[in-house]
Amino acid sequence: MTLHIATDRKANLAGSAWMIAAMAVFAVEDALIKAASVALPIGEVLVVFGLGGAFVFAALALVNREPLYSADVVSRPMCIRVVFEIVGRLFYVLALSLIPLSAATVILQATPLVVVAGAALVFGEKVGWRRWTAIFVGLAGVVIIIQPGTEGFSVLSLLAVMGMIGFAGRDLASRAAPAGLGTAILGLYGFLSIVVAGGLYAAWQGVPFVMPDGETSLLLLGAILAGVAAYSCLMKAMRTGEVSAVTPFRYTRLLFGIALGIMLFGERLSFAMVVGSMLIVVSGLFILWRGRQVRAEI
Repeated sequence: MTLHIATDRKANLAGSAWMIAAMAVFAVEDALIKAASVALPIGEVLVVFGLGGAFVFAALALVNREPLYSADVVSRPMCIRVVFEIVGRLFYVLALSLIPLSAATVILQATPLVVVAGAALVFGEKVGWRRWTAIFVGLAGVVIIIQPGTEGFSVLSLLAVMGMIGFAGRDLASRAAPAGLGTAILGLYGFLSIVVAGGLYAAWQGVPFVMPDGETSLLLLGAILAGVAAYSCLMKAMRTGEVSAVTPFRYTRLLFGIALGIMLFGERLSFAMVVGSMLIVVSGLFILWRGRQVRAEI
């Protein structure tokens, strides 16, 4: 019994470390994309980033002898997942390029709240009044950060909200995706969705692509490698230890995003952002804790 508990603790510790690593590298990816978008059209950034990530995951799939295409790829859940991936990636990258990195990162942390609400509404999962209250408190934190109706309100912050909703929809669709699709295939089509998002935005914007200079090319290469590494660390984290023990460390992305925003882009935290961030994180952690309690009671 003691050995089993020690093993669980070791697995949880390892999974938590993988999760923290994933969130740190995701924050680096965001910072590199934000820096690259200064010199290149946003549509081009998305297309290059998507192609690079898709190439890496396609290579991984071939190494693992997974077919790049199957009937499961065009199943209804996967089609829905692709649509939400396009929405999430497009609007979040727009947010990264137009608003502070710290603000976009903080708003993104509300994604788990929307996922829980969506699971109740779409999949009929039981969510009691305590977790619904936490969801509304966390969303109130988003409203506090955005500050609608005040001088500090910027309509551009709604881009991050749209990105967050897109990612929540993607996560919900992933739950219904065929179990036979591996991580590499999900990653491949996730990055191909980014290519589509970039192409659509480039066509709408009407801005021609430009040849990136050496520095910008390195930024894009770094973003691609960071994106693949972060995704891989995330998958490793979710498969090591207990989900309830590992998932709370997703919120470390908020700390990394804020730190990079301050250090690299000279951003400053407002009182509203601090209060809103606290509400989002506390609500998310409560929902995770309460969900674990409910499962233990069943």
